[in-house]
Amino acid sequence: MNLTEKNRTTVGIYGQQYTIIGTESTSHIREVASIVDAKMREIRSNNPSLDTSKLAVLTAVNTVNEYLKLKEQYELLIKNFNN
Repeated sequence: MNLTEKNRTTVGIYGQQYTIIGTESTSHIREVASIVDAKMREIRSNNPSLDTSKLAVLTAVNTVNEYLKLKEQYELLIKNFNN
């Protein structure tokens, strides 16, 4: 598949169906959706009174927080590797 080719994949996230269009493989898109769904369910289990909008925002905040921590760890590893 060429990089400009787009895949259309329908996934379920937290009981809703979404069609995601992107250049990543269908399996990658499904994996991302699965992780988002699991994270939303995890947060919901700890905060059962959250409405879906707040749950989605908290999921995004948690995910970006995890991303930034991993990015910092990666940068530290690269720095230590290059020294």
